[in-house]
Amino acid sequence: MEIALIVILALIVVAVLYGIVIYNALVKLKHAVDKTWSNIDVLLKQRHDELPKLVETCKQYMQYEQETLEKVMRARTAVSRARDAGDVAALGVAEGALRAGLGGLFAVAEAYPDLKADASFQQLQSRISSLEDQIADRRETYNASVNENNVRIEQFPDVIVARQFGFRQAKLLEFDESETADVDLEALFG
Repeated sequence: MEIALIVILALIVVAVLYGIVIYNALVKLKHAVDKTWSNIDVLLKQRHDELPKLVETCKQYMQYEQETLEKVMRARTAVSRARDAGDVAALGVAEGALRAGLGGLFAVAEAYPDLKADASFQQLQSRISSLEDQIADRRETYNASVNENNVRIEQFPDVIVARQFGFRQAKLLEFDESETADVDLEALFG
């Protein structure tokens, strides 16, 4: 009888310890998702601060392109709102619109040689392009963290601990389909 009690107690201790290990791993994953999101947020804020400078520089040269400039600023506002609300799905859509607006702005800028030659414009364009590349890289890291988190809280026996302590799935940062679609070369050059 004594041996059976010792075995049962040992199994309970092992189960509790294993539960603690799972809980700690889930906490670590949750914080990894938060950290990678913070890394994206820093870049989004930096780009958010650069865009008005770019638009102001363009306004000096692009007298007839007000709609293009307004589109960029509307998209900037949408990204800011989604970022502030922590709405990853809305951020993905707003990011797609902003990237399309910036692409349009840079394409229109090609028609303004004085603007293209402006040192401030060149610096801002380079800075924003660099930030775009960094956002794409960090988005990949964020999505990898989210995926690892989401898989882990669905796996057995982790799912038991995750449900017990309220761990939730995180959302992937996905951009609008136009962001990943193939470029229509015929429309560009036709």
